[in-house]
Amino acid sequence: MAKKAVLIGCNYPGTKAELNGCINDVWRMHECLIHNYGFLAEDITVLIDTDCSYTQPTGKNIRFAMSRLVQSARPGDVLFIHYSGHGTRLPAEIGDDDDTTGYDECIVPTDMNLITDDDFREFVAKVPEDCRITIVSDSCHSGGLIELAKEQIGESTHEGAPISPIGFKNILHRTREDTLESRDIEDEHDGLHHGNHNYVKNRSLPLATLIDILKERSGEDDVEIGKIRHTLFHIFGEDASSKVKRFIEFFLNKFQQGCGESGGHNGIFGMVKNITQGFLNYKLDDSDEENEDPTKHKTVENGILLSGCQTDQTSADASPGGNSKKAYGAFSNAIQGIIAETGGVVTNRQLVLKARKKLHRQGYTQKPGLYCSDDSANAPFVCSFDRE
Repeated sequence: MAKKAVLIGCNYPGTKAELNGCINDVWRMHECLIHNYGFLAEDITVLIDTDCSYTQPTGKNIRFAMSRLVQSARPGDVLFIHYSGHGTRLPAEIGDDDDTTGYDECIVPTDMNLITDDDFREFVAKVPEDCRITIVSDSCHSGGLIELAKEQIGESTHEGAPISPIGFKNILHRTREDTLESRDIEDEHDGLHHGNHNYVKNRSLPLATLIDILKERSGEDDVEIGKIRHTLFHIFGEDASSKVKRFIEFFLNKFQQGCGESGGHNGIFGMVKNITQGFLNYKLDDSDEENEDPTKHKTVENGILLSGCQTDQTSADASPGGNSKKAYGAFSNAIQGIIAETGGVVTNRQLVLKARKKLHRQGYTQKPGLYCSDDSANAPFVCSFDRE
């Protein structure tokens, strides 16, 4: 039985999105896996953005590392992923359905090439049946990050209605209202000083900040809420999220059909009407048999997600006494404390419940979640405890 891990830390140094504790989280988990769970250093892949001698945690590199982890897996192997960094959630655009929350929950690689909940589902669905993968995401809006995984502990997937249909023109120009609404949610912890003298900011990337960074990367000034996915494809092309690529492919297909139907202004207006109607009544992932995502309806059974918070919550990035060199993610720090207290012998369910109590005592409002099958909920965290 092999034990393999991918550890990802994004501090976004020198950017508007800069954090302090994510790289520290990675190295603490690196040590924990080796000393508590029997992993070998050569079987742990580290992606961090503060040292150019390591692989940078770009969207392309993260996807490659996760894909290689799965492709190399054999029945009985133990797979583990830890992500510390920003999370965000994109409002649904026309043609973009999320069956549980009405948003795309995403992690934010260092280059802003977002990885969505759909991407995580596709990834986990490829894990061999007799192989289990544990994902810890210490990021904002991380509840339900593996789409279709059963919610064991949390309030993310039981709430949130699908986004109401909106006209094609309005969906492209609703920047101000959605951005302000997003910031109201995401700025919950910024600048707070807790009773333990930690300086805390949150690990949520506000859409306004994401848009500003995408404007810089793309050289375009008209990036808006309704154009984020188009911009991501413009910047990253084939390296973009598979969901983004399917979205753009559907859009272009409708555009080409509209142009071919008739000429002149009537043809253009007819094209826009057809695109709008098609998006409103059509699930993107079911666009046609040839391009349909084969994992779309596959229930996630062998994936285990421990999220730092709920879908509509932020996760804290704390600096004890204001010392950024000792910074950490509140959830990652809680996990390390619980492992130290239990000697590493703890189930996934116990770990999340203990983390909730610990964070509450420390004054944090975030509530970690657990998403997995019933059997996995009561299975040991990471793997069976085996002290040599």
